[in-house]
Amino acid sequence: MYARPLYCSQCGTRLEERSFGAGDGKTVPVCPACGAVHWIDPKVAAGCLVVRDGRVLLLRRAIEPGYGQWVFPGGHVDRGETLEEAALRETREECGALARIEGLLGVYSYPGRPVIVAAFRATLLPESPEPYAADETLEIGWFAPDEIDGVDLAFRSSADALSALLGRPVRSPRHEG
Repeated sequence: MYARPLYCSQCGTRLEERSFGAGDGKTVPVCPACGAVHWIDPKVAAGCLVVRDGRVLLLRRAIEPGYGQWVFPGGHVDRGETLEEAALRETREECGALARIEGLLGVYSYPGRPVIVAAFRATLLPESPEPYAADETLEIGWFAPDEIDGVDLAFRSSADALSALLGRPVRSPRHEG
């Protein structure tokens, strides 16, 4: 269960739980003073599976959740960004890579998880610097398809996106793609 807001972000009044008549018993916090509804929505994230010479770029995380585990570059979408803009920005921030998106691999969501992940296939731009480990990254690695199985992936979405990229299930100690 996730913490629900107690006070209205618009006017500061204490919120009340109200049903919208769907008959499912679910309620949402609503401000009795100004009527603002405080939807408890998932956060959207986006990232790039960057491919070069048949190898995919993965990063070993330097932050929680998933410290020390591998992911593709990605992160939360900021207000006003498209999914593609966020995926490219996060790729640049996490490893310095300048990439071009070639297509959507998939959108991933899981019961009880507050994040929806959009994963894109991408390639490095010719002017891109060599990817490096930035602040949120311990190290980077370029993995051939036959080297992916057994890599300790931080998130189920990483395994699922790699499975979509490779066209086969990916086996990870924590996740089966």
